[in-house]
Amino acid sequence: MKIKPTIKWSFCLLTYFFFGALSVNSQTNVAITIDDVPNTRQFKTDHFQSLLLDKLDSFDIPVAVFINEGLLYKTDSIARNFELLIDWAKKDFVTLGNHTFSHPRYSDVGYETFKEDVEKGESISRELAGKYNKPLQYFRFPYNDLGKDSVQQILIESFLKEKKYISTPFTVESSDWMFNFIYEYYLSHSETEKAKEIGELYVSKTMDYFHFFDSLSMEKYGRKINQIYLCHDNALNSNYLGEIVRKLKEENYNFISLETALQDTAYHQENRYYQKWGVSWFYRWMSVQQERTRWMRLEPDLSLIESLYRELTEKE
Repeated sequence: MKIKPTIKWSFCLLTYFFFGALSVNSQTNVAITIDDVPNTRQFKTDHFQSLLLDKLDSFDIPVAVFINEGLLYKTDSIARNFELLIDWAKKDFVTLGNHTFSHPRYSDVGYETFKEDVEKGESISRELAGKYNKPLQYFRFPYNDLGKDSVQQILIESFLKEKKYISTPFTVESSDWMFNFIYEYYLSHSETEKAKEIGELYVSKTMDYFHFFDSLSMEKYGRKINQIYLCHDNALNSNYLGEIVRKLKEENYNFISLETALQDTAYHQENRYYQKWGVSWFYRWMSVQQERTRWMRLEPDLSLIESLYRELTEKE
C-alpha cells in the first residue's frame, strides 16, 4: 500500500534534505602533516620520550610526517634517535615523507646540491618504509621554497617526478615555528604563565586560519576543499596540537589521510607562483598577483607574535 505524502511529511523531507546538505557542506576534511621529524633535541630534553608521538597515539587520526634524517645526528644519542625514528615509522596511522637530509633552502643552494640532499635524505626512511610496508612517495620542500623562479621550479619538479615523489602542498599554516620559539623561550626562563598564554594564542590563531582559508575556499570554489595543515615536531605541538584537534572536531572537521586529501580536484591545478616564499597553495593557484595580495592582507593578524619573535631573537 502506498502512503500518500502529507504536507507535513513533505515539509519534514525537505527539512531533512536541506539540513543534510548543509551539514555536508559545513564539514571540512583536513589532513594533518608534520615537518622536521624527528625532533631529537626535544626527545633528549624530554628524557628520551616523544611527547608529540605519544599524544598522536591517543588522537585516532591519520598524520603524514616529513623526515629530516640529518636530525638523527644532531645529539650524542644517535642510537636512541634511530629508535625514535623507528617508533614514528611503525605506527599504522603515520604516512612517511622525505623532507631532505639537512633542510636546505632550495633557492639558495641550487639544483645540484639540493638534489643530492633529497637523495641523501631518503636512505633510512626508504628502508623503514619497506620494513613496515609503506610507500615513500611524498616530498616536502624545506621552507616550502619550490625555487626562486620558473627555471628552478621546473628543474626540480622534473627530478622529483623521475624519483616518483609527489611534491606535497599545504593550504593552512599558522607559523607554529614562531610561536614555538617564543613558547620555549618563556619555558627556559621559568615564565610558565607567559608560555601558557602563547600556547593558547597559538590554538586560537590556528583556528582563525582554518576559518579564513575555509572562507577563501568557499569564495573561490563554492565549496570547502580538503585542507592540508602544516605544523612541526616541536614542544608547542606536544602540548597544544591536541587542543587544536579537539576544537576542529567540535567544528565538524573530519580527519583524513594525506593521500585522500590530495584526491580533491583542487590539487590538480597548476602552480602559478614562481617565487621562493612558502605560501599556501591557495595563493599558488591564483594567476593574478593582485588577488594574492588582497587575500594575504585579510589573513589573521600575527603582528604581535612577529614583533615578540624579533624582540626575543635579538636577546638570544
